Amino acid sequence: MDLVPALEEPLKKVLGPATAKVMAEHLGLQTVGDLLHHYPRRYEERGRLTHLADLPMDEHVTVVAQVADARLHTFASAKAPRGKGQRLEVTITDGSGRLQLVFFGAGVHKPHKELLPGTRAMFAGKVSVFNRRLQLAHPAYELLRGDAGETAETWAGALIPIYPATAKMESWKIGKALQTVLPSAQEALDPLPDPLRAGRGLVPLPEALLKIHRPHTRADIEDARARLKWDEAFVLQTALARRRHADALLPAVARRPKPDGLLTAFDARLPFTLTEGQRKVSEEIFTDLATEHPMHRLLQGEVGSGKTMVALRAMLAVVDAGGQAAMLAPTEVLAQQHHRSVTEMMGELAEGGMLGGAEDATKVVLLTGSMGAAARRHALLDLATGEAGIVIGTHALIEDKVQFHDLGLVVVDEQHRFGVEQRDALRGKGKQPPHLLVMTATPIPRTVAMTVFGDLETSVLDQLPAGRSPIASHVVPAADKPHFLARAWERVREEVANGHQAYVVCPRIGDEEDGPKGTAKKKSPEDEAEKRPPLAVLDIADHLAKGPLRGLRVEVLHGRMQPDDKDAVMRRFAAGEADVLVATTVIEVGVNVPNATAMVIMDADRFGVSQLHQLRGRVGRGSAPGLCLLVTEMPEASPARQRLNAVASTLDGFELSRIDLEQRREGDVLGQAQSGTRSSLRMLAVIDDEEIIAEAREEATRIVAADPELTDLPALRTALDALLDEEREQYLEKG
Repeated sequence: MDLVPALEEPLKKVLGPATAKVMAEHLGLQTVGDLLHHYPRRYEERGRLTHLADLPMDEHVTVVAQVADARLHTFASAKAPRGKGQRLEVTITDGSGRLQLVFFGAGVHKPHKELLPGTRAMFAGKVSVFNRRLQLAHPAYELLRGDAGETAETWAGALIPIYPATAKMESWKIGKALQTVLPSAQEALDPLPDPLRAGRGLVPLPEALLKIHRPHTRADIEDARARLKWDEAFVLQTALARRRHADALLPAVARRPKPDGLLTAFDARLPFTLTEGQRKVSEEIFTDLATEHPMHRLLQGEVGSGKTMVALRAMLAVVDAGGQAAMLAPTEVLAQQHHRSVTEMMGELAEGGMLGGAEDATKVVLLTGSMGAAARRHALLDLATGEAGIVIGTHALIEDKVQFHDLGLVVVDEQHRFGVEQRDALRGKGKQPPHLLVMTATPIPRTVAMTVFGDLETSVLDQLPAGRSPIASHVVPAADKPHFLARAWERVREEVANGHQAYVVCPRIGDEEDGPKGTAKKKSPEDEAEKRPPLAVLDIADHLAKGPLRGLRVEVLHGRMQPDDKDAVMRRFAAGEADVLVATTVIEVGVNVPNATAMVIMDADRFGVSQLHQLRGRVGRGSAPGLCLLVTEMPEASPARQRLNAVASTLDGFELSRIDLEQRREGDVLGQAQSGTRSSLRMLAVIDDEEIIAEAREEATRIVAADPELTDLPALRTALDALLDEEREQYLEKG
């Protein structure tokens, strides 16, 4: 008889169908093992109280507090015209702050009897504001009573786990469900090899699960966390080490540029000298390209550090060696921009097969989804025959119809926009696996690079090319000081008067409707609080052209314009035929107009830190200094305003990426990752746990090198299968 292992038992068999349904729908928990790995977010002591002053708006919270006051009000309403409507207002306190609870109608009777002054309880609900005071409306609650045998001291000191919860499943209900399944923790398979666990003084997995859910002391929690963090880091790093190991065994064609070929001719025509960083990173890439196993390299560098130049030289080296190179860009605007700048940099070297083309020249073609049929047919033919050595395109490159003569290198720009599966689809177009270079201008802390891009070797470009100008950044508080905004438009006029150009960036386009395409965004808490939608390109462009920037040539650019129109606008702006470009974030990456010196970002608080840094990198690309103005209506003390102050205070992208990570939830960062595996990080914090991740990577690499199939470590194999199962599911969900 085939028995289901205890941790794989479906929750509906253990907890009943109703509870299991809520847990599956709202928390994504299906099995006993899933529930055991749903760890507490924090712990409260019964005798201690939560700090009420720090509660986040619009979030579902669980607090432990004491009732200070309870009042029942009777009032007349449409439903109760004779003054029989009832409202119970309860004030709870933590000694330093107060929070109002309100209950209406039939919901007042039970709390009126139970929530008496002096009572301690756990309360759960969504934080909102009423009459400028924080409140929870109709919170769920659980009274905290001692067991008969407990002394006052042990009762007050007992640690209460507070779980990530939802309105449908409160923390204490999750705690009760865990009480039921906790005995199964004894059967948890330990994925850590014994020597590794013992060598680092880590507790066994069953003990860690018991201690995380039912700790007696704070030391129990620390033991459990240390152990569970290692599990997550090690299993994930093993998955990545196996991918690196498998990739390293694949055959690839070594691509060595011929002496005095296309690369040499290109270098000779460069009007500037490469930076030390560009030279060093190019050498790393050329060394990889010369081996008979595929290169897998991540190239990260500051906005404007010259990554495109490094990528182009790598592509030329491959063309020199008889192969083809493909560059995958996330948007049509960026693909067109890259195509334009690459053909300009190469000059007659990009005119292969044409009159006037240089002897070593090749063809550089563009391939996007919206090209006309004839142009597309031409491009596909050039790729299939090998006439085109370089192709630059969007997702259109991945389609089945696209055939290469001999694909030798794939360059992926802005990796966070693509998943592993898209990368692999393009790599599958080579006769043998092509070399891979992944680029990102979003600086990535080392730990995230090891976690999110752990199957790639990393190169960093941290020098800006000579001639780059500094960018001054300032926050413009439009609500507190409207004259600052007027001054911002004056500054734009001054830049234009000096022969320069400017960008104005807005969060949305402006003609969105809640139509079938679902183009209108769900309102953010800021929108709800202000009752004001985000500022829009079409409205702002119209306002500026008729008002503060009247007389200047104002153009618009956004993602829903026809590709030809977008390209025409970008060409006019690049040629200096427009003064001000009002755009959405389509200009975020890669757009290069050295004459543009000023940028005004409207509703800047609605963008992330990395996005603001990317946008700001569009100015200061020439010899004149850049200016970036971050316009916001958020109050000075708000987290959004502090975020903007951080961006204004530094141009160091790596510093900003740390701030960004600290302010966002871990899942957001890892959600952009190459695959679903990253969502498995429940305990590990990629910023704080750098040491664990680095050590786990070393251990995993060593173990995989000795035993790639993990034959001697069946429990690790099982943990890995569970992780990759989740990954496959996420792929399917992403469609």
